[in-house]
Amino acid sequence: MKKHSKRFNQTEKIVDKTKTYELKEAVSILKNAPKVKFDETVELNIHLNLDLQKSDQVIRGTVVLPNGIGKKIKVAVFCKGEHEKQAKDAGADIVGGEDLIDKVSKGFLDFDCAISTPEMMRDLSKLGRVLGPRGLMPSPKSGTVTDKIADAIKEVKAGKIEFKADKQAGIHVGIGKISFSEVQIIDNAKTLLDAVSAIKPPSVKGAFFRSVSLATSMGPGVKIAL
Repeated sequence: MKKHSKRFNQTEKIVDKTKTYELKEAVSILKNAPKVKFDETVELNIHLNLDLQKSDQVIRGTVVLPNGIGKKIKVAVFCKGEHEKQAKDAGADIVGGEDLIDKVSKGFLDFDCAISTPEMMRDLSKLGRVLGPRGLMPSPKSGTVTDKIADAIKEVKAGKIEFKADKQAGIHVGIGKISFSEVQIIDNAKTLLDAVSAIKPPSVKGAFFRSVSLATSMGPGVKIAL
């Protein structure tokens, strides 16, 4: 029989897996769980009622979390000309055109988000196999392909995240750190849930949310009552 750690056994005692909790109570449980040596990410896990065979039930969107995600986001901007100055003034960490594309093609990926002007997308498309699998490819749907470079950078830096339902109709998004206050975690969770709820496809019948749970990187998953 596998022997579990002392921390695991302590955690098991504070969560009733057969029960669903109010959001405030769930956050309190995670905050009081045995600690690890790093600041764990708090993740919201959502399972939706979707018919994945229907094209109109593809769920994808963006939202700005009011309290950020607890991490400094390093932004790379692919642009040229006047946009380069705008990007630098707005706080972009990395700015460039063909030179940056060449650098990324050779393995440079030291950034968390990529933004591009529309004119750069033709050249940037050659990096699809590099950026795509890492979720870094700029997209008009996520607001990362735009001429309004300064606005896009500020939104990302402020806590803008992208969410998308996977092949199991699940959305799994980090919404902050366990070091956040309970109020900050609750506000971020409610903001994401509201954003997902707002784009419920008209063709979905019945309840949109099948289940929602909150968890930390190394902690328990706590089911939330809807």
